[in-house]
Amino acid sequence: MGAGEFAVEELSVYYGGVCAVQSVSFTVGAGQSLGVIGTNGAGKSSTLRALMGLVPRRSGTVRFDGKDLTGTKARDMVRHGIGYVPEGRQVFGGLSVEKNLLLGDYARRRNGETRQTLAEVYELFPVLGEMSGRLAGALSGGQQQMLSIGRALMCRPRLLLLDEPSMGLSPRLVDAILTVLLELRRKGLTMLLVEQNAKLTFEATNHCLVMENGAVAMTGAAADLRKDVRVRRVYLGL
Repeated sequence: MGAGEFAVEELSVYYGGVCAVQSVSFTVGAGQSLGVIGTNGAGKSSTLRALMGLVPRRSGTVRFDGKDLTGTKARDMVRHGIGYVPEGRQVFGGLSVEKNLLLGDYARRRNGETRQTLAEVYELFPVLGEMSGRLAGALSGGQQQMLSIGRALMCRPRLLLLDEPSMGLSPRLVDAILTVLLELRRKGLTMLLVEQNAKLTFEATNHCLVMENGAVAMTGAAADLRKDVRVRRVYLGL
């Protein structure tokens, strides 16, 4: 396995006796971005949550940067350089924007590097800097999504997992999130993006895989899948 590579092999997830994810395998090269698209119930979010250790895996292995993380607990994944942006944002509404961001840095000792990272997040999301003292619960949905991404970036991850970051956002805010993802990609951050918005995914990532009924149905370069007749009909409405 190459340095910085994220590899998933034969991942399966069951809820009771129901199979949600069946023998899913893929690799994200260092500095690359992989998008996972599919309709509701395809197994996208279950895959991501299983990779983070938030739901139990029936089988499969997870490796990052040469380390086997299969049995690693969710709270420890960040210590291995993995950041996570959960579905539904899940910000702490009763805390300020800045305190939410600092919680993303819990795995490191607070020092000058923390303040530098905070400044970088504010540069990426100027609105968060303007509202640093405001309660997170008072932010709009789009601002909370920016806060969720910024919080994940506070631990300086080498791999960022994002679960439906465009959910519930207006087209204008989806474009704003895309701009941020493209900037992170330009900086060389390895990303795994789970999305129902295929258009966003194709623009934000290098490669994509399509999930159906808990399994991988198609995989390929984002530019190639975007041109595929079936994908265009089912996911782009063309």
